Order: sequence, then C-alpha cells, then structure tokens
Amino acid sequence: MTLIDRIQTDHYVIPLPRALEDAMHGTMTGFEVVTARVTDSDGATGVGYTFTCGVNGGAIADILGREMTPMVIGRDAAMIEAIWKDIWWAFHYGGRGGPTVLAQSALDMALWDLKAVKADLPLYQLLGGYDAAVPCYAGGIDIDLTPQELVDQTHQNIALGHRAIKMKVGRDLLREDVAKIAAMRDAFGPDMPLMVDANMKYTVDAAIRAARAFNEFDPVWFEEPIPPEDPAGHKRILTEGGIPIASGENLRSLWEFRTAIESGVTFPEPDVTNCGGVTPFMKIARLAEAFHLPVTSHGAHDITVHLLAACPNRSYLEAHGFGLENYVETPLKIENGHAIARDTPGHGVAFDWEKLERVRA
Repeated sequence: MTLIDRIQTDHYVIPLPRALEDAMHGTMTGFEVVTARVTDSDGATGVGYTFTCGVNGGAIADILGREMTPMVIGRDAAMIEAIWKDIWWAFHYGGRGGPTVLAQSALDMALWDLKAVKADLPLYQLLGGYDAAVPCYAGGIDIDLTPQELVDQTHQNIALGHRAIKMKVGRDLLREDVAKIAAMRDAFGPDMPLMVDANMKYTVDAAIRAARAFNEFDPVWFEEPIPPEDPAGHKRILTEGGIPIASGENLRSLWEFRTAIESGVTFPEPDVTNCGGVTPFMKIARLAEAFHLPVTSHGAHDITVHLLAACPNRSYLEAHGFGLENYVETPLKIENGHAIARDTPGHGVAFDWEKLERVRA
C-alpha cells in the first residue's frame, strides 16, 4: 500500500494566439488551467488538470487545494473509487456541479495517472485497452470566420493530419451558417466527416429549423443545439430535425448522462475535466455502450485519447481549440485522421512547469 503524501495545486492563465469566439461564450482571449500533482509515499507522482474558458479558475483551485486535499492526504492512492465516492458525497450539498466537480476531475485524473505509472502501463491499457489509434476531428472555435477563412483553416488542419472537422454554427442569420457549411462541402466533398456545434445558441423551434437547413449537407451530428437541461427539447429536435445530436460537455455526472441518453442524445460527449474525472467518464462510456451508442469527447484531448482508446464504442476524439501544445513536452500525435495514445506509463502528458510558471494566475 502506498499512501497519498502530498498534493500540489496550481492555477495558470494561458493566452490564446488569437481571440476566439463561439455562439454563447463571447470572445475568449485565454483559458485557465488548474493542475493537481499527487505524490505518494514512494515518491511517485500523478498529474491531473481541468480548464475553464477564462473565468472561475480561482474557485476551482481553492476547492482543490483547501477543501479536497485534507480529505485525501494519508489515504491509499490505489483506492480511487472509494476516494471518488467520499469526495462526491462530502461536497454534494454545496457542490454537485460547477467548480466542485471540475476540482474533483483534476484530482481523479491525477490518481489514475499515478496508478498507471505505478503499474508501468499506459493509461489506456490499464483501463482495459482497445485500440491506441482513435479517430479524431479538429474542433475549431471559428464562428467569426468567413466561409473562405474557414476553408483555409480546414486546409491547414488537413495538413496536420486531420480528416474530420467540427465547425461552429449559431450566427444570428441562419443563412450565413448555411453558406459556411455549403462552402465546406464544395471545398472538401460530401464524404469528409463534418460536425456542426451551436454551443446552446438556439431555442427548440429555432434548432429544428436549423437542423432542417443543415440536413442536406449530411453532418455527422448537431452538437449542443440547446442547453442540456431540456430533455424534452432534445427529443423534439432529434425527431423533427432529423440530425443526430451530440451533447454532454456541460453535464456533470453519470446520472445526468442517463437523462440525456433517454432524451435522444445520440453521441454522448463527456469531458474528463468536468464530468468528475476518469472514473465517471469510463462509466458514461459503458452506459452509452449499453444503449448501443457511440461515445465522443470534449476537450483535454491529450488525456482523453487514452480513455477512448479503451472504449470499443468510441466514435471521434475532439482535438480541442484550447490546446496545451506549447506547454507540454510532447503534443498529441495525429496520423491520417487518428490520434495516437502514448505507450509510456500513465497518460504521458509531461507539462513544461517552467514555462507554465510564466503564466501563473
């Protein structure tokens, strides 16, 4: 038995090369990263992290460092399910979502990384192992781009190894979204997997209208047409709009995903940094499998590639617009439309801590 000896929590604000915008979150000039470094009594360390769109990272870091850390110091680092359950219920009344679950996600990820390091296995193999090469798509934050700019960006992504693209929709004029989708199909043909993401922009009726307008371009899915708290609305959009729905990046628990699946979400889309960590992410993937549904992902692609590499029902990994490429030793490897899970022990994401120190919050 090795015990949790110490946990270091750090909070960083990473500037984006250019300001990004989607339909609902406004202009984003940077994103926050909160890290957890868990060291056991043998001196081995596991690393986890979560992120925000630029606000509330301080609350996450405070919860992780001040509230959660004292609860787990001295516990058996291998007993991840027990630690997860105790934290979930300790924080349930005052948490059960928001910054609390993001903090728990970072801690849980670090514990799984530590466990895989101790086992001398890549994380995806520790989780069961299916296929290290995971189909992926480039997830741009590009609602402000013109049709030609979007096409040019897609050419750049294809040069990087991508073979599938997700684009943002949700402009005030639906015809402008339609024109951009049409430009993508004209440039890259009918067979390139193309996803559209509205970031919860629409009302139910507006989403149905948009889905019908997008249908002729054969998108793989229509992502987050409305906020996730409306199961009946999702069912109407799927039934009347005729396009599969992806949703889940704003859901915070296994039980919320059960409701989403029952409402007709076709591509459950957990984010390991905000659904509670690796522990519930894998349960969500298995839940989807029980319903014969493909699971996809949101964010944290360097970590999530391992999780989907352990899932026989994986669909696509999102290579997210908020990337850590400039702050890790080895960025995610993309080959011919697939992301490759590393074969090194743990998840293999080695942060450049000295460089991160320059952007400490």
